[in-house]
Amino acid sequence: MRLLQEAIGSTFAPHCLLHSYKRSFNGFVAKLTETEAKKVSEMEGVISVFPNEELQLHTTRSWDFMGFSEQVERVPSVESDIIVGVFDTGIWPESPSFLDHGYGPPPPKWKGSCEVSLNFSCNNKIIGAQSYRSDGRYPIDDIKGPRDSNGHGTHAASTVAGGLVRQASMLGLGTGTARGGVPSARIAAYKVCWSDTCSGADVLAAFDDAIADGVDIISLSVGPKRPIPNYFNDPIAIGTFHAMRNGILTSSSAGNEGPRPFTLTNFSPWALSVAASTTDRRFLTAVQLGDGRKFNGVTINTFDLNGTQYPLVYAGNIPNVTGGFNGSISRFCLGNSVDRELVKGKIAVCDSIVLPSDVGSLESALGIIMQDGSPKDLTAAFPLPASHLGTQQRPLISSYLNLTRIPTATILKSTELKLEAAPLVASFSSRGPNPTTPDILKPDVIGPGVEILAAWSPIRSPSDAKGDNRKLLFNIISGTSMACPHATAVAAYVKSFHPSWSPAALKSALITTEEIDLGIVFLPLKSNEYDRVKVGLLGLEGSGVDLDLELQSQGEVGPSYVPHL
Repeated sequence: MRLLQEAIGSTFAPHCLLHSYKRSFNGFVAKLTETEAKKVSEMEGVISVFPNEELQLHTTRSWDFMGFSEQVERVPSVESDIIVGVFDTGIWPESPSFLDHGYGPPPPKWKGSCEVSLNFSCNNKIIGAQSYRSDGRYPIDDIKGPRDSNGHGTHAASTVAGGLVRQASMLGLGTGTARGGVPSARIAAYKVCWSDTCSGADVLAAFDDAIADGVDIISLSVGPKRPIPNYFNDPIAIGTFHAMRNGILTSSSAGNEGPRPFTLTNFSPWALSVAASTTDRRFLTAVQLGDGRKFNGVTINTFDLNGTQYPLVYAGNIPNVTGGFNGSISRFCLGNSVDRELVKGKIAVCDSIVLPSDVGSLESALGIIMQDGSPKDLTAAFPLPASHLGTQQRPLISSYLNLTRIPTATILKSTELKLEAAPLVASFSSRGPNPTTPDILKPDVIGPGVEILAAWSPIRSPSDAKGDNRKLLFNIISGTSMACPHATAVAAYVKSFHPSWSPAALKSALITTEEIDLGIVFLPLKSNEYDRVKVGLLGLEGSGVDLDLELQSQGEVGPSYVPHL
């Protein structure tokens, strides 16, 4: 407050202050003009002043694929004392992944709390939950408090530390035992993302609390929309640094802007940066034409047309003329470019991928076949039967449409395919090198991030589209957000055998291990893509190189980080 009073006067300072960081580090959030912000930045003791950065959100099979079976050796008494802080969209406490049967009270080191809100309570599994909204403007389509209306945070938390749930599936897809990597660990949920945005100021507030609360490791599947080149202006870099100083490793997602280079957004040297890979399981959604030919596409399709053939129509031939569209636009199925009546009850063929949450005039269609050259590993669920094919099938389907008097097709429910060539780096996973300090190789590791099944919020449908009334306890989604909690769990697992290891020791052990006792081989990628990226689990004896980190001087750490709005 003193800094603000000196900069803008004692009368206005209280009205401009939005939040103070004081539990684990010093700083504040305030509404300032550029002139006022510049004045604060020039004051003694201030390290940096920067605008409040808008951030964004960047499993039944994955743990088995990593060689991490249910029978893997554990130290249950130590694992149950590990507290994982999950920074995300909150948590759905009633999920079967978060039952607390057999748990004792929270570890004595826990100093956090459970935010009291409507119909929300913690237990001995979810031992803490907080929400953050520094501007006080809560979106009307979200829930005030730590409850997760999105599903993303619940998915991440259960991937790290969800308990065992038998016969878990997404409406019959991916059936098996869902579990986290450290199923006995405790969870502290910090809701920093809402339906409209994630705020850097709120992420810093969560770091301030989590460090003081006593978490052992932080999982952060959130990042800037674009790389922030200065660590002193990056709220996540600042937060992870203070966590590291207090003995807490942060595992963060690399981002989903690949395959272009220099797209990595979480790359601070003291945190673990996690890219995404495939696993040995993919979901295929087949399209069968009326002449019997079958083409395999990709989506997560829970709908079953029972093999029934339905009329097939090319979207370019049925434009919404009254809306001012022609075939050159409607072929891509953009917005309301397709005639709703002409597509009703038919399967539409589109020359571009459609946004699952907004299928526009295709709402009246019976199904969608998308054919383009975009990558096929960032799959999604649609509010109606859908399959994403490649451009190589386009001439075959076009020929069938043109030469068949009454063309028909059906879209089959997704099926599982076992892949031999895995893991591969996901096309969407953001690439290095490190844009700020290129000599520090980033990302650090890869983890499973394609088609991961984990717990979900039942109030959000898998497509998030209007009219999609499917309610799920488990969902299958992709992204580096899914890879990050896998790495978090691996680090927590190693920490259960080496409780005294520092964040740097844990991190160096993970990224320097070449082979492990569990049979997984770490695979480095091309240096111009990821610099140093490996996947798998550390051996129980810590076979990696232990390279600890030592700060030259605690005095070099600035006392005040001041984001302004």
